Amino acid sequence: MAYIISCGIKEAEYSYTQQEIQKFVEQVFPMSSREKNRLMPVFENADITSRQFACPLEWFENSHELEEVNETYHKISLQYAKEAVERCLAHHKLINKVEASEIEHIIFVSSTGIATPTIDAYLMDELQMNEYVKRTPIFGLGCAGGTSGVAKAFEWLKGNPESNVLLIAVELCSLTFQHNDKSASNVVGAALFADGAAAVLLAGDNSPLVNRTKGNLPYVLEASTRTKPHSQSVMGWKVVNTGFEVIFKKNIPKLVRTFWKEHIEDCLLNSRWKKEDLPFIIAHPGGKKVLESYVECLNLNPSVLEKSKNILNKHGNMSSPTVLYVLEKVMQEEHKKGTRSLMTSLGPGFTSEIVQLEWV
Repeated sequence: MAYIISCGIKEAEYSYTQQEIQKFVEQVFPMSSREKNRLMPVFENADITSRQFACPLEWFENSHELEEVNETYHKISLQYAKEAVERCLAHHKLINKVEASEIEHIIFVSSTGIATPTIDAYLMDELQMNEYVKRTPIFGLGCAGGTSGVAKAFEWLKGNPESNVLLIAVELCSLTFQHNDKSASNVVGAALFADGAAAVLLAGDNSPLVNRTKGNLPYVLEASTRTKPHSQSVMGWKVVNTGFEVIFKKNIPKLVRTFWKEHIEDCLLNSRWKKEDLPFIIAHPGGKKVLESYVECLNLNPSVLEKSKNILNKHGNMSSPTVLYVLEKVMQEEHKKGTRSLMTSLGPGFTSEIVQLEWV
């Protein structure tokens, strides 16, 4: 199986209030009064107070070609990944320091830029990692990437119980902003998306790293993936000459109440868990309506998703790292042995990822 033994996050450099971002978008996109009345309320209703970007707002005043955008992604994502990993390997509340040279496998998740070789190859040199490290870079998971990365690390460690895996998720969603696209999807993206990075260290049952931890640990018991047939158009990117154009369909909250509900009920039934067994859920906060749909479809106490709501409020939706920000907050608190929880995220596919955890 697998222990989650540490987690580290890296916030993007430039922080702005939601009001500042809304005002900026109104200036960049001259709109009629009718368009403003139709589109701008998404900023006010998002339940977000602040977000962080990799570039200052002034950078977005002009359009940028894909080459420049991707070079920016490459440079900054490497920097953010490095800082997230360093914080993960030396998190004073969670673990006695682990050296980067001890890492045996990297899973690198990102969907907001292109690099070949992928960023993890450059990161190995930056951190002086062992040249025999196994690498699994993954592109295209979007918001599901954080939970999916944990699931894939768990599955690999089942067959390699003496090893460890470093999961890294980096997204610079702001760089995908399309300067001349006044579609509802682009405006919604501008109202929700932000930038950030996170790293999670997992260890197998027999890994020596488990002995360096502090306090009780979340233990991964099972992982499940479900993809809805013929749903590729629900969310994702359309690659255009100027970069990545966001795709968002209005029916995502409805899919939470139907598709995701069926998935999580199946997971609970198979494990003989009850929703009442879960004092909190480590949920990717895709947006206010998504969180409300989680609560509604399972008739949950809203406090179960309090940390997810707080992360959305302070950071916005950073795509794949966001659920790992929630995990990092949860892991800083002491939880008694036997505490149960779920990690869950939704992403392009349309895919639902669920990981079952128990503190040991």
